[in-house]
Amino acid sequence: MLTFLRPALVAASAAAVLALATAPAHAATRQTSITGASGATASRTVQRADGDVTATTTGPRSNTRVRQVQRSAAGTTASVSAANGATASRSTVRGADGSTTTLTGRRGRSASASVTR
Repeated sequence: MLTFLRPALVAASAAAVLALATAPAHAATRQTSITGASGATASRTVQRADGDVTATTTGPRSNTRVRQVQRSAAGTTASVSAANGATASRSTVRGADGSTTTLTGRRGRSASASVTR
């Protein structure tokens, strides 16, 4: 490579990396539908924004299932709601000394696990 171009390329590369690193996260929505041989249709919509995700799936009999995930520096919460109203969830709380995860089933029973650093 020509040595007189090297500083300009380095500066341009650094500017591109900084522009990408500081760009805000954009929300995105994706939709998918599928039709079976019998004409029954199912669809799925996924929305993403700032690390959070909501996915809604509707089956051929209009049964809807929703999955939500919220992420932050302090932890993550995820839940799944079925068409019959039953909900299962997982919550993780992070701290400097470790993390604790709690699972709650659709019948309300829960269990926890902790990790200490």
